[in-house]
Amino acid sequence: MHTTVHTSLIRQSKALALLCELMEEEYQTLLGHNTDAVVALEFSIQELIRQLAAEKATVMKALAGVRVKEYAATLPQAEGAALLDMLTVIDRAEQGAARQATRNSQLSLALLDQSSRTLVALTSQVMPPKAETYGRRGGMRPHGHPEAALISGRL
Repeated sequence: MHTTVHTSLIRQSKALALLCELMEEEYQTLLGHNTDAVVALEFSIQELIRQLAAEKATVMKALAGVRVKEYAATLPQAEGAALLDMLTVIDRAEQGAARQATRNSQLSLALLDQSSRTLVALTSQVMPPKAETYGRRGGMRPHGHPEAALISGRL
């Protein structure tokens, strides 16, 4: 059982390192505005997260609900220390991935906000200023004078 848990933890640490690299690459791709590459990276990230969840489930099933730290305390000193070291590495990698995910999320939301504002600005420039600018026949209506022409002295 120790071998199963230890190898699963090693795979988790390597997968988390890869996840951090993929998320950093996604951040750089977001900065470059390459949407196709972002979509491809996002699919890879989601698949890697799915595999990480399967690895965690494997460890939980192997230990029958016992926490890894509690299991490591029951092992000989060297084996228990190796498991605890792997947990420390995994914890640091998870925190790094979470920080990078936050950065990616903030950047993508900022880009969405920027695109939305640009779209609103362009739409407001294209739209006519008043709703009654165009007449029934599709042409521009001439602007009438608000006051009577003969009374004000104009012909």
